[in-house]
Amino acid sequence: MRIAFIGGGTMAEAMITGILERGLARPTDIAVGEPVEARRTALLQKFGVPAVSSNPQAAAGSELVVLSVKPQDLKAVLQDLRGVLRPGQVAVSIVAGARMETIMQGLGYRQVVRVMPNTPAQVGMGMSVWTAAPEVPPERREQVRSLLRSFGEEVYVSDEKYLDMATALSASGPAFVFLVIEALMDAGVHIGLPRDMARQLAVQTVLGSAQMVKQTGRHPAELKNLVASPGGTTVEGLLALEEGGVRAHFIRAVQNAYEKAKTLGA
Repeated sequence: MRIAFIGGGTMAEAMITGILERGLARPTDIAVGEPVEARRTALLQKFGVPAVSSNPQAAAGSELVVLSVKPQDLKAVLQDLRGVLRPGQVAVSIVAGARMETIMQGLGYRQVVRVMPNTPAQVGMGMSVWTAAPEVPPERREQVRSLLRSFGEEVYVSDEKYLDMATALSASGPAFVFLVIEALMDAGVHIGLPRDMARQLAVQTVLGSAQMVKQTGRHPAELKNLVASPGGTTVEGLLALEEGGVRAHFIRAVQNAYEKAKTLGA
């Protein structure tokens, strides 16, 4: 598989790591278009991948061309690549808020895939939701699926509207979970635990709880009830959370993120 990254930032680095670790491509099969010389040097030294300043040069001959730039840089990149892609190449956008039609019009090309990944991709635990234009052939879709699975899990959707919802839940969600971990750590320190111990307990508790939901397939409410013994300490804690409206605030957080996500591509 030959892959080009237009933009050599954090997410591109995470994806390159997964690709190489899974053996989907060799370093020489990967190209990066990156304007910052220091960044090009860093990628070459770390991965052995060729990095160049010219986006058209990076894209030439690649089967998948991943647009991994910041939203404010997208317009210039699309202009740079307009008329460059050839039949058989697929543009894979991971740019937050950028609609497929925006990408198609900017490139003058319709073989486009849109992906919403999240930051845990940096540790191989990403969650990506994606969709593809009808013009993208089945073999290229499978390549995209393999690419996304190299750094986590993936879900394909036939309707682009779910990408904004994924932006709110799985892309913004890590920040909400980090806030929970931080709060648990601070609570542990407040009651007298050393901070390093509070951190270890909080992180492993969240990690283990998520793994229980995933491996058992049981509803979180059912697992919660297994912990909450009648008249016990957990029930007292849950009462405080419900009185504070934590559940409603989490729902509102995702709703607000969703409404904002819809405006980004407007």
